[in-house]
Amino acid sequence: MHNDPIADMLTRIRNAAKAGQSQVPIKMSKICEGIAQVLRNEGYITSFDKVEDACGQGLLRVELKYAMDGSPAITEIKRISKSGRRVYSPVEKLPCVLNGMGIAIISTNKGILTDGQCRKDNVSGEILCTVY
Repeated sequence: MHNDPIADMLTRIRNAAKAGQSQVPIKMSKICEGIAQVLRNEGYITSFDKVEDACGQGLLRVELKYAMDGSPAITEIKRISKSGRRVYSPVEKLPCVLNGMGIAIISTNKGILTDGQCRKDNVSGEILCTVY
């Protein structure tokens, strides 16, 4: 059986936001930590921290962010590049999510970056997901 930690992370965040939960545990991996860092820097989540678990892999505890009316900060989070179909893009063709209102999270050789940071640094990579 093949596991996709990015898809698992995005699904957990999407489900927790719809259920109105304040925190969501996610299995620890470097790429999930990078995505959480980008989400925190862009203001989609409040914070995240690393927690030890029984099996030794560790967990990321993500603190979700909500507006004053109770609506989640993340309206939609969607996986673009999947295990069976990788999506790579040059810097000129990076997606502009909702005319700049959302972000695309890109895996580059400089780490996990947003589409705006990729354009600024002139780097391309694999489009992991879009968030708005």
